[in-house]
Amino acid sequence: MDHHAFDEEWRAFREEREARLRSPHGWLAVTGLHWLTEAPQRFDDVPGEWSVGPDGVVVVLAGGESLDLDGTPVAEPPDGPILLGPVDEAGWWLRFGDAVAEVASRSGSVMVRPRHPDSEARLAYQGTPVYPPSKDWVVPARFEAYPDARRVTTATVVDGLEAGHDAVGELVFALHGAPRRLVAFAGGDGGLWVLFTDETSGVTTYPACRQLATAAPAPDGTVALDFNRALNMPCAYTPFATCPFPPPGNHLELPVEAGERDPGPMR
Repeated sequence: MDHHAFDEEWRAFREEREARLRSPHGWLAVTGLHWLTEAPQRFDDVPGEWSVGPDGVVVVLAGGESLDLDGTPVAEPPDGPILLGPVDEAGWWLRFGDAVAEVASRSGSVMVRPRHPDSEARLAYQGTPVYPPSKDWVVPARFEAYPDARRVTTATVVDGLEAGHDAVGELVFALHGAPRRLVAFAGGDGGLWVLFTDETSGVTTYPACRQLATAAPAPDGTVALDFNRALNMPCAYTPFATCPFPPPGNHLELPVEAGERDPGPMR
């Protein structure tokens, strides 16, 4: 690929990325992270009184409050308690006005995470700084699949919460003259997903980690790692994300001066 095509593809990638960050219900729109208990609770940024019990999530709406799922009201007062039922990690997105409430399970607990288009963080966002793109940071690698997926459990940026992911193998490559390995998880469309830190972490890039997605490996296991497309995790943009830390060993002992930099004091 010539330099002009490389630069054009990278520019299009960045435009799409910034559009996602600025979207009305993206990570910048999150206004809270509320953990449900058996005791009913009200929160300032979402309608209803919320609780969770043996049969799942329950919400009670007061007069004038409403929630809808896929355009259908879940209930109208005075219907009383609404049993939404058990929820998984994918969860539900319940709309109210121009906002949404994400309701989902995380490590056995249930959260409500409202997203408002007029959040202070979204309105103040000025874009994410990035390193200049360079073809030098497009690295050939070989994927070595594990015989069986290995469960990797790590802490998250939310104290007391753990996240588990099934590692599917390791990426083997050379960078700056030395052999490297990174544990990889399954990504979208047959690709791979990597969480990593490097010597820029906590200096010019977000301290917890960055993420990198790849295309599906070729039949012989070859795949390209384009560190120009290393992205911040959601926790770089909001304190209300439940991002995992990288697996042990996924630290590159060199500065990866490619991809997204720390967006600054937004958290």
